[in-house]
Amino acid sequence: MAKERVTDIVERLVTPIVEKEHVELVDVEFKKEGANWYLRVFIDKPGGVDIDDCSRVSEQLSDQLDIVDPIPDAYFLEVSSPGAERPLKKPSDFEKAVGENVYVSLYEPIDGVKAYEGTLISYSEEQLVLEVRVKTRTKSVVIPTDKVALARLAIQL
Repeated sequence: MAKERVTDIVERLVTPIVEKEHVELVDVEFKKEGANWYLRVFIDKPGGVDIDDCSRVSEQLSDQLDIVDPIPDAYFLEVSSPGAERPLKKPSDFEKAVGENVYVSLYEPIDGVKAYEGTLISYSEEQLVLEVRVKTRTKSVVIPTDKVALARLAIQL
């Protein structure tokens, strides 16, 4: 079964569970690391999730996975928080991150730069605008969304 297909099935299975538990589904990953396969489900809620939230979602999802059995190989199921540097994937993720510090890497450089970190000033389906510091000044960088390879919240030290 293709990797995308497994994540689609898992997302469909976990959606009613996260709704019932009043948490948000952030992301689903299914990937091989070394000799092992990992099915990772990332959840969040205002104030963050705790071990009990993760445990409840994991137990219910595990039961559903046993019934549907979409993964023929052995795998490890992990349900956790996306962490402080959570990925930004969906339009709603970007909309919530306006005003926050973010890291964005690109498929191809803009002004010779392939990765930016700064404040997300605005977001639309076509582009996002970051305010970045360059030495002692700030400048706005307009990034077409189709050039974004990866985006995540970024912790400022």
